[in-house]
Amino acid sequence: MVLQDRAKATREAIIAGAAAVFEEHGYGNASLTQVSQAAKVTKGALYFHFQSKEDLARAVIEEQHRIVLAEGQAILAESRPALTTMILMCRAFGLKLIHEPVVRAGIRLTLEATAFGQPVRGPYEDWIEAMGQLAERAREEKQIRSSVTSAAFARYLVASFTGVQMVSGILTDRRDVMQRIEEMWSILLPGIMHEDYDEDPMTLAGLISAE
Repeated sequence: MVLQDRAKATREAIIAGAAAVFEEHGYGNASLTQVSQAAKVTKGALYFHFQSKEDLARAVIEEQHRIVLAEGQAILAESRPALTTMILMCRAFGLKLIHEPVVRAGIRLTLEATAFGQPVRGPYEDWIEAMGQLAERAREEKQIRSSVTSAAFARYLVASFTGVQMVSGILTDRRDVMQRIEEMWSILLPGIMHEDYDEDPMTLAGLISAE
């Protein structure tokens, strides 16, 4: 058990070190030597857990997806209205981008994935599916207009969020990412909300910056 715990801790340290290196240098410029130094492990320990830089990159993406998925599941468990849940899931993702290096590195790697094999589609497909299900529920609950196609809106929302956080990363190193996500929702909501839904679009968008 002690050996298993030690191996688990070493693997976690390697993933954290890899995330720091990938976030700073990108996949192409990162080296396993940099990762072993950042993780404070030997090359032998690194190769025991990961056979290649590609394996490491995939592990970072998987960990990023696990973190975001767990946060989303926690928000879903609160049983809020579907539209509110969608907004809060975007808020949680934005906060993870600010505070979690693994999430930032994972997002960068998904955009560079053609450099180490097949494009990494899973996290985006899962997020689109989750948002599509919530959008359909929001239609049934008359929070979103019936004319809004759930699947199309889910794809558009994920694409919009991805673009917003990317531009924020380029222009301000994501210092304004929460403002930009709130701005995104303040633009989207008036066009999609059901006319009988008794909520103020600006109040809903303001959930992004709520404490």
